Amino acid sequence: MKHYNIPIFISHFGCPNDCVFCNQKKINGRETDVTTEDIKNIIETYLKTLPKKSKKEVAFFGGTFTGISIKLQEEYLSVVFEYIKNGLIDGIRLSTRPDYIDKKIVDMLKRYGVTTVELGVQSLDEKVLIKTHRFYPMEKVYEAAKLIKEAGIELGIQLMLGLPGSTDESDLASAIKTVELKPDIARIYPTLVIKETEMADMFKNGSYIPLSLEEAVKRCKKIYSLLDYNDINIVRVGLQPTEELNDNENVLGGPFHPAFRELVVGEIYYDFLKEIYDREKKLEVEINEKNVSKIVGINKINREKLGKDLVIKMNNMLEIDRIKINEKIYSWKQVLRGEINEPSDNKYQ
Repeated sequence: MKHYNIPIFISHFGCPNDCVFCNQKKINGRETDVTTEDIKNIIETYLKTLPKKSKKEVAFFGGTFTGISIKLQEEYLSVVFEYIKNGLIDGIRLSTRPDYIDKKIVDMLKRYGVTTVELGVQSLDEKVLIKTHRFYPMEKVYEAAKLIKEAGIELGIQLMLGLPGSTDESDLASAIKTVELKPDIARIYPTLVIKETEMADMFKNGSYIPLSLEEAVKRCKKIYSLLDYNDINIVRVGLQPTEELNDNENVLGGPFHPAFRELVVGEIYYDFLKEIYDREKKLEVEINEKNVSKIVGINKINREKLGKDLVIKMNNMLEIDRIKINEKIYSWKQVLRGEINEPSDNKYQ
């Protein structure tokens, strides 16, 4: 069954934190700019167009949901819960900080039909969190994750790569610790420099240098491979293109690309193919047609790098997670781990 999110964007004006990468406005006396009537109107508008036989969830995006007052949280959730009780909505997704989760909050979320909570962890390196003004003890992350999972709510983890103070090693270490948390889903965001943030000032005075696109892809492919190999569903890689992000005046620096995930997956395939080519001096590839674009890469970059030695043949008898190279079949997990010496069974030949 197809899944649809009904997005409701909440700016948390009352957020007491000043993360260097965040540009949320601070307006005295107002917690947010979304009313319960706005929520009803958004849901009704989406329900008119979404297929009846589909999974629909209301997704609160944009702010630290559990950081707003309990009263307002309950007002928002109760509006959606009426649709859940009537069978029109299947659940609620929201994101928050690890240190804004406790047993009382989780019990309330469960009571109102919340199905997914994503923790904006960003990094599991305390030094990086201090530099980004987002510090909380690591115990808070583990406690929050445990409470969410024990409540039977889907756990999501959000990671940011290339934050101030981070390194290739520290970002990978954060991913390793993420695997230990056993989340159901994850998002990976290369850090961008957005105007009107403290990071923008750091960028301008040279105290912060963002990753280049090439560096970000190189760093991300290790983390993507690790999470995917461990069966963590990666629901997004890179920020979703929007008018605001596509405006060069808003993004001052950093590795923004509208198809960042495709760049990462293409590089993972390239590394695997190159290793086999260096060993066997040929690349006769068969793959399901749905994956051909991943093999050739964006703008056919992999075909260009591998040249005429890369011969691709479509074979829809192969499952999506299989690739046949030089008469040997490999699984996607073997591609992720670079396990070229352990070909899968050849039952799809």
